[in-house]
Amino acid sequence: MAKSTTSSPALKDELDIVIPTIRNLDFLEMWRPFFQPYHLIIVQDGDPKKTIQVPQGFDYELYNRDDINRILGEKAACISFKDSACRCFGYMVSKKKYIFTIDDDCFVAKDPTGKEINALEQHIKNLLCPATPNFFNTLYDPYREGADFVRGYPFSLREGVPTAVSHGLWLNIPDYDAPTQLVKPRERNTRYVDAVMTIPKGTLFPMCGMNLAFDRDLIGPAMYFGLMGDGQPIGRYDDMWAGWCVKVICDHLGLGVKTGLPYIWHSKASNPFVNLKKEYKGIYWQEELIPFFQSAKLPKECTTVQQCYLELSKQVKAKLANLDPYFEKLADAMVTWIAAWDQLNAPGAAAAKPSKASAK
Repeated sequence: MAKSTTSSPALKDELDIVIPTIRNLDFLEMWRPFFQPYHLIIVQDGDPKKTIQVPQGFDYELYNRDDINRILGEKAACISFKDSACRCFGYMVSKKKYIFTIDDDCFVAKDPTGKEINALEQHIKNLLCPATPNFFNTLYDPYREGADFVRGYPFSLREGVPTAVSHGLWLNIPDYDAPTQLVKPRERNTRYVDAVMTIPKGTLFPMCGMNLAFDRDLIGPAMYFGLMGDGQPIGRYDDMWAGWCVKVICDHLGLGVKTGLPYIWHSKASNPFVNLKKEYKGIYWQEELIPFFQSAKLPKECTTVQQCYLELSKQVKAKLANLDPYFEKLADAMVTWIAAWDQLNAPGAAAAKPSKASAK
């Protein structure tokens, strides 16, 4: 295992790593050289009585369902149960400017030269450099070393806009839906594309939450992963829903979303038959959801993420409730989420207390 050569890791005191899990976090050993300097927020899904083992030496706090219920009270109903969507509770209780979230079946990948990829370091680079959503640069990220704006790129747009989201990718097991998994059961992603690009304004994308970073101050309140899992008619659309909402709001507020590097190694293919049961309504509904988000407009009076998100919730209730009663329930949960976010993040609000944390 290569050792980190950075004497003072970037954003050490400004970034939390959020991990949803139902199992012991042995996978952290592989990430130790890159993650150990940072604070972890672990959101335990499933049975709160189960003990999750965290390797020694990590600075962490762990929240289970009992903690979520205790901290949020009636508002806890907006946090999904038995689904990785519960990770967004970690976004809510964090007090840091930046969030990196990763799944527990994601390992350290290697670039084509065999060097281990510090995914967190690349996400930080992506977030700290501007994005270019208003005009596409054919050399992709113009701020990377060895690149620049190409001939014909307007000088008035070269300053870029703040980057709100850095969306990373995966080697080995691709993030496919269940039908694609079923027809391509042995397909693996071996293509390493050395590129970071800004997703153009007005263009949606399928956001995956297993290798994702964002500026919590810029877009945090919109990073709600919806109502999924136990008691809900849909699963595996939590990150998709968040991504569609986030992109509409970023476009409205003049923020950027990047995709590409860094890669992680996605180690485990989930069961396609189980996935199909979770996804089948979403596969049908998304043909209505995508046009809804493509046509969604936010009024100029919406100048904060919270205002934008509450406006979007009204449009969800007005235009999607006829698709299925679930969307009326989801719209109400979006409102509850914002109320809970504002409660925990109000000036002077006390920090949430986890049931388990590393020794200080």
